[in-house]
Amino acid sequence: MYPEIALASASPRRRELLQQIAVPFRLVQVDVDESRQGEESPTAYVSRLARAKAQAGAAKLQYQLPVLGADTIVVVDQHILGKPVDQADFSRMMQLLSGRCHQVLTAVALLSQHNSQQCLVSTEVCFRVLCAEEITRYWQTGEPCDKAGGYGIQGQGGRFVSRINGSYSAVVGLPLCETDLLLRNWQEQA
Repeated sequence: MYPEIALASASPRRRELLQQIAVPFRLVQVDVDESRQGEESPTAYVSRLARAKAQAGAAKLQYQLPVLGADTIVVVDQHILGKPVDQADFSRMMQLLSGRCHQVLTAVALLSQHNSQQCLVSTEVCFRVLCAEEITRYWQTGEPCDKAGGYGIQGQGGRFVSRINGSYSAVVGLPLCETDLLLRNWQEQA
């Protein structure tokens, strides 16, 4: 049903999500500078990173397959929360998210030598109020270390989420509905 693609991502969650909708893919490792450029808006930043990952993968494979790149960021008060650098940074993030809502932005780019498509999905995620003890216990699980915003909704961090408005799979790392539509549109244009 889907064309074979390359996935330019090291995220095991993105692999699992593609497998969930039966997309045939192979992995391509890419190294992309994820530094924010100047006053780049969160939407411009996440979109640029998804595109850059797809471009790096396509170049590495010499455009033999369409390449899917994706990136996910957590935004609160127009500030991007990346992966926590240490426990103090993580605690600061959790205190900022505690008892309020934030945005999770996931951009997806599909690229080949002759075609390029992209989408951006915004999901509102609301946290219940967190206490210092549970923040510390969550850090000790090791789960927050490699997660944007310091939490994984699909793991133990899900217990902090009181509600979401939007795509659950986008918060995990890849919006399935939009990715399906990108791939279907891709096939129609081929």
